[in-house]
Amino acid sequence: MRFDTFYGRGSMTDQSPSEPSGSPQSKPEPTVDARVIDIAIRLGVLGVFAYFSLQLVAPFFAFLLWAVVLTVALYPAYAWLTGKLGGRKVLSATILTLIGLGIVIGPVAVLVVSLVETLQRFYEGVTSGAISVPPLPPKLAELPMVGEKIAEFWQLASQSLEQFLTKIGPMVAPAGTKILSVLASLSGSVLFFIVSIILSGCLFVPGPALASGAKRFADRIIAPRGGEFVDLAGATIRNVSRGVIGVAVIQGLLTGVILIAFAVPLAGLLTFAALILCIIQIGPALVILPTIIWTWSSWELLPALLFTVLIVPVMLVDNVLRPILMSRGLDVPMLVILIGVLGGTLAYGLIGLFLGPVILSVFYELVIAWVKAGEGKG
Repeated sequence: MRFDTFYGRGSMTDQSPSEPSGSPQSKPEPTVDARVIDIAIRLGVLGVFAYFSLQLVAPFFAFLLWAVVLTVALYPAYAWLTGKLGGRKVLSATILTLIGLGIVIGPVAVLVVSLVETLQRFYEGVTSGAISVPPLPPKLAELPMVGEKIAEFWQLASQSLEQFLTKIGPMVAPAGTKILSVLASLSGSVLFFIVSIILSGCLFVPGPALASGAKRFADRIIAPRGGEFVDLAGATIRNVSRGVIGVAVIQGLLTGVILIAFAVPLAGLLTFAALILCIIQIGPALVILPTIIWTWSSWELLPALLFTVLIVPVMLVDNVLRPILMSRGLDVPMLVILIGVLGGTLAYGLIGLFLGPVILSVFYELVIAWVKAGEGKG
């Protein structure tokens, strides 16, 4: 017996003439229908997995979206702080996270403490009789139709403020319910941002790897410019954060400095309200205009005029600074960014500040690339 035959290595004459030497038996090519069915099955299985995966992620999508926005917006600050701390990435992320939590929790804690103290002093004043109601102005009692009712309630309040509050309690209960619902919504928003900030802190360290993965994924969809669009989205988010948050902080600080310098009552609360209004793109006019009216009705001519001259430019400074900061370093026209900011805010709320300009910027670049590709073929 030959050993090569025993181990399966026969001579050339042992092989079938229809089979080439050293090559496996060829298989018939699948038909078009078989290929379509195979692709459909694969896409169906992939779609099922994608659907259930999205269902699992859906409850956390808003948190993750805000965390990504915060991470992209604050990453330059994280990189700078990491360099200053000698490359300690975890420490830098922790410091930025604590600063963000302080910015969100600090003002809310101050407002809650102030509100509790005010309500406590009011309750003590009512129960002890320290709070008294001044006499009714005669002109109020002479008002047609409502003057008599006002005089009745005023007299009851002047005799016993506690009984007055007990009597009007059922009348103001619906308003109290509304206020409580607003406070509950506010507390939910604060908790939402706290979770988003913590998630953002967890994304700083793996940020470069996540960005690289996002670029590779984008290249699979819109190659070869996928990475370019990811960079455009990141730059747009950073510019919008500078244009919106940065200008809002500038307006809030200027408003606070002027209010405190002129000793306006409740300057801290008014400053915080102006800052929030600036961030949500309403502007500080709702705070500044009533304050101007109050100063002209309460102060002398010169202080009121000086206050007005200083505070009015604060309302208008965002119209100059915001477009400059938003469009800085981008090839996308400033009008596209502004429309994205305003439209996104109206459509999606606060997160739309960032989603709107990112979507419009990427869509604008896609349209420009499509038009140029058509011109090249022509």
